[in-house]
Amino acid sequence: MRGVGEVSKVYLQKNNEDFVVLVEDQESLKKWKNDASVPLMDVMNGFKIFTTHRQGSQGVLDSASNAILDASFGTHKVDDIIPIILREGQLQVSNSQDHGSSTNDSMGSMAIRR
Repeated sequence: MRGVGEVSKVYLQKNNEDFVVLVEDQESLKKWKNDASVPLMDVMNGFKIFTTHRQGSQGVLDSASNAILDASFGTHKVDDIIPIILREGQLQVSNSQDHGSSTNDSMGSMAIRR
């Protein structure tokens, strides 16, 4: 089912911006923090940095622009920034709920009657 499961992310506020990266799970992040030889590919759920535009960790995720990354980290190289976020950020785990519904339910009285 789409959208159901646990979502693990690391949140960091830096220079009045909110940054978020998605990680596979808490255990893989813990392994990486204890052993830097663990490949980031085993930790990350995509190599993308998001911002919430000062809406906190629960805000809507938007891709962080190069300008925002440069202003906050002095670079926009994702490979350099992700380890900083993982080390300095705060892990947050939440359950994602499926917000979809079946077409027939949403159509209510407009559903075809036979």
